[in-house]
Amino acid sequence: MADQSQRGHLRAIAFQAMRERGLDPEIPSDALAQAAALKGAPTTTEEPTRDLRTLLWCSIDNDDSRDLDQLSVAAALPAGDVKVMVAVADVDAAVGKGSPVDRHAALNTTSVYTPGVIFPMLPERLSTDLTSLNDHQDRLAIVVELVVSPDGQVKASDVYGAVVNNKAKLAYNAVGAWLAGEGPLSPAAAAVPGMDEQLRIQDRVAQALDHLRAEHGALGFETIEVENVFDGDTLHEVRSQKPNRAKSLIANLMIAANGVVARFLDRKGFPSLRRVVKSPERWDRIRVLAEGLGDTLPADADSIALAAFLDRRKQADPETFPDLSTSVIRLLGRGEYVVDPPGAEPPGHFGLAVRDYSHSTAPNRRFPDLIAQRLVKAALAGHPAPYSLGELDQIATQCTKQEDAANKVERQVRKSAAAMVVQSRIGETFDAIVTGASNKGTFVRVMSPPIEGKLMGSHPGVDVGDRLRVRLSGVNIDRGFIDFQQA
Repeated sequence: MADQSQRGHLRAIAFQAMRERGLDPEIPSDALAQAAALKGAPTTTEEPTRDLRTLLWCSIDNDDSRDLDQLSVAAALPAGDVKVMVAVADVDAAVGKGSPVDRHAALNTTSVYTPGVIFPMLPERLSTDLTSLNDHQDRLAIVVELVVSPDGQVKASDVYGAVVNNKAKLAYNAVGAWLAGEGPLSPAAAAVPGMDEQLRIQDRVAQALDHLRAEHGALGFETIEVENVFDGDTLHEVRSQKPNRAKSLIANLMIAANGVVARFLDRKGFPSLRRVVKSPERWDRIRVLAEGLGDTLPADADSIALAAFLDRRKQADPETFPDLSTSVIRLLGRGEYVVDPPGAEPPGHFGLAVRDYSHSTAPNRRFPDLIAQRLVKAALAGHPAPYSLGELDQIATQCTKQEDAANKVERQVRKSAAAMVVQSRIGETFDAIVTGASNKGTFVRVMSPPIEGKLMGSHPGVDVGDRLRVRLSGVNIDRGFIDFQQA
């Protein structure tokens, strides 16, 4: 295959996978025209706004991210409390309900990220420019403010409109390495006086929030994330990414902010879309997994007991812990969007150990977050809810279906990329660990490069967690198949 064609091959696989799963890989011409007609970033909105442009806001995202949804800033208060503010890009100011851009977003409901190509939910003129919180640009935002105690309790919160300015565009890898004492402060952070202290405060608050959720039964998973490295249009390698302190920082701030938004809407008498993982679908099977590892879980689903079990396994066998994490995640069942009417008992999120959870912090790339933003803005401006409960119910169903489809597309193209990288290594042997053993077949994972595939043939007695020596016997790039035989 010509060098030029590798990215193109993955693009073709991704386009086909999108269409097969009911997703539109192309933004319609009327939506592109709507985005092109905008003269610049929106500067006015109906709800009151505060001028917060002088604060030391920063974004922390992937190295190559251009669709910046949120900024954060923190300030120490007396008695060890910290005020945290999360600014979320005001996408609604540029994307009206029912407009061509909105209709496309409502169809796909999410951006889809594959190794060869990204399918953005919004036209790039919006998501990477006019509605992105780009560095050194004034932007409208919705700010979620919370006061956090030293032990991670949210003592007070507020939501309001603002104008903000991103002082430093930072990346997970550099910030994570610096927080862990494994690298220097990045030039982008070092250029802003006080940004180092800013990051330390945010990290401290995030760890306190994380610790408290863990006590309440938040599940500490660790899955293997892979990075596809291109050299031009040639896929150079697939490598695993380590857990990252900066990713944990942002994740914890976003979970807290999403909880504040859910409670704000409830307090205002507004409905909301909630993201929930209900009680596990296959708790009995999770118990069997634990028994196989010499541990026990109670008869009824219990997130605190499961969190403690996961923590014990991570300490006992860190190498196989990502595989256990993946198995438990699958057995918990997929998340779904549900409508929470005003005043109703909110549905909980089993995996996060929170009762209030509404996706609201990524409106450039997730449609439920844009819906949440419109509800918040209507409440702030004194307008009635822009959606009926029936409309929200239809949106929730569509978002659940399409997010599931998007996940399958991403997984399929990642497998094709892995097959592409190792096709020249057919015949080589690798150390592997068994990740699945059922009537569907036996599946194994190789650590380096981080690939998973099927162990061909019959293997009685082989079970999850067993270590084997395997030989790569074949690949099918278009279908994303990687086949091994026992060596």
